[in-house]
Amino acid sequence: MEFGADYNPEQWPREVWDDDVRAMREAGVTIVSLAIFSWARLQPREDEYDFGWLDDAMDLLHANGISVDLATATASPPPWLTTKHPEILPVNREGNTVWPGARQHWRPTSPVFREHALRLVRALGARYAAHPALVAWHVNNELGCHNVYDFSDDAARAFRQWLSHRYQTIDALNEAWGTAFWSQRYDAFDEILPPRIAASHPNPTQQLDFKRFSSDALKEHLRAEKAILREFTPDVPVTTNFMVMGEQSPMNYADWAAEVDFVSNDHYVVPGPQARDELSFSANLTGWLAGGQPWFLMEHSTSAVNWQPVNVAKRPGELARDSLTHVAYGADAVCFFQWRQSKAGAEKYHSSMLPHAGTDSAVFRAVADLGQRLKDLAPVAGTPRTVAPVGIVFDWESWWVAEQDSHPTDRLRYRQEALDWYTALLENGIRADVVPTGGDLESYRVLIAPVLHVVPAALTERLTRYVGNGGHLVTTYFSGIVDENDHVWLGGYPGALRDLLGIRIEEFAPLLDHESVELDNGVTGTLWTDRIDVTGPEVEVLARYKTGEQAERAAITRRPVGSGSAAYVSTRLGADGLATVLPALLAPTGVVSELPAELRGRVELAIRGSHRFLINRTDEPIDLPDGGGVLEARGVRVL
Repeated sequence: MEFGADYNPEQWPREVWDDDVRAMREAGVTIVSLAIFSWARLQPREDEYDFGWLDDAMDLLHANGISVDLATATASPPPWLTTKHPEILPVNREGNTVWPGARQHWRPTSPVFREHALRLVRALGARYAAHPALVAWHVNNELGCHNVYDFSDDAARAFRQWLSHRYQTIDALNEAWGTAFWSQRYDAFDEILPPRIAASHPNPTQQLDFKRFSSDALKEHLRAEKAILREFTPDVPVTTNFMVMGEQSPMNYADWAAEVDFVSNDHYVVPGPQARDELSFSANLTGWLAGGQPWFLMEHSTSAVNWQPVNVAKRPGELARDSLTHVAYGADAVCFFQWRQSKAGAEKYHSSMLPHAGTDSAVFRAVADLGQRLKDLAPVAGTPRTVAPVGIVFDWESWWVAEQDSHPTDRLRYRQEALDWYTALLENGIRADVVPTGGDLESYRVLIAPVLHVVPAALTERLTRYVGNGGHLVTTYFSGIVDENDHVWLGGYPGALRDLLGIRIEEFAPLLDHESVELDNGVTGTLWTDRIDVTGPEVEVLARYKTGEQAERAAITRRPVGSGSAAYVSTRLGADGLATVLPALLAPTGVVSELPAELRGRVELAIRGSHRFLINRTDEPIDLPDGGGVLEARGVRVL
């Protein structure tokens, strides 16, 4: 079980480095990520490299038994490069240049940037291929965090090439984009631009394809760096740190996962009532992006971050609980940003393993305690995830499209709906996986597909076959509406899922911000309602609207199909409402909690092979049954 952090020795005098490695050994550090933002130091001028300091750092770490995940340092181009080649700077949607002064000020499609970046990667590969400290390569850093959407002329040219490859002919593109609307028909690919600022809503499929293209452009950069590293070190694994957290939607990580030798992720807690559930959700999804195999937690925080409006320190126990929750969902490495807290720069108030207060601090003591716990958890390392009875289907393209403009409401938040279902399952003590659409859906007794908006014909067939084979599908409002080109499935909503669900909706009925509706089972709906017509006598109505324009009409339905079923929830119930209706939805599925009744809702259960993780979701100690002792507040017990 690896333990460590980003390490930035170039920020400190050489004499500090020896103190660093002594404290690292005290804390139990086994690995660091090195040289992530070091391009300007490694290549101070175009025709000059300076590897001496990095040689020294690599040698010092190796001498102290600490492995290195070596970064390619391409995340932030140095000032000499942007001064000589300002054409590598991104351009935003409004046509403004994104200037240097922060980080990631480069165009993913710039051939000039690519040439200089790959030259640096080649130099690093040649120099450190045989270094005994090297155990992994770290491509760039958080690809696309600040520069995923570039609207420059380089991007326009690359976008046209991408479209030409995807559609082959301009007629096929016109059909896919529905350009008969608003006189948008193109005669040649050269006429097409990125969806820059326009007089009204840009073409919806153009927007979708630009999101696909932007994710692919970054993926191609990852591939380009990886190809060079493979030349020098074919046996050293290559990764890049994903950002599966919060509302980070631009990169389709389900598509990227096959490009890395092991999945890595960065995660930071955002305060709120579902903060810890969101951490669990993200760790869970990361584990299934990794195919259920172990993965690397590349960054998280020991305490406060620096980039939120108010940056709150973690309370006692939270550092370990956050870390071990990632381990519970498959992480075999627990690392932080960063090792030593900076004294200057934009992240100087971001917590670290070694804070400004030094080793005589509560944070460092908690870090050292965690290092010991991870040593004790060595038998967990390498064990795969255990499939849960319930799968929450997660789809990046539905996320992208469901939240685009010119829709029935702009209040819909795809990931929040998925998180609410996850929280509701935790409240009922039900173990669930968060699984990408392309994953093995057949393994689950229950599939919950919230706002599965984009449903190509092939996915309809998969879900229909799943239900026909005895699976139980639950989906929600605004699901099944469009195909892969963002074209509406005609004949009534929910389109591609209409026949499977046994219902038909003629018109959406979204709610205004101040509106809500009551259901006859006592829960309250917001955001959305549907005027549902039940089209089959076999469909059960599990709940009806009690108030509002849809009063007396079906709100939640289920259609039995042999030993399977397909259910529909037509309004946003929030985590509490979903926790209330889940028992009725799960009743015919045979899925029950694996936890004793007194622990449900208070304790989260995760399973890796023969290891069971009990995670206290509360701020109070919990007595475990059968003489199991006390699970401390915010604590984690591994059995």
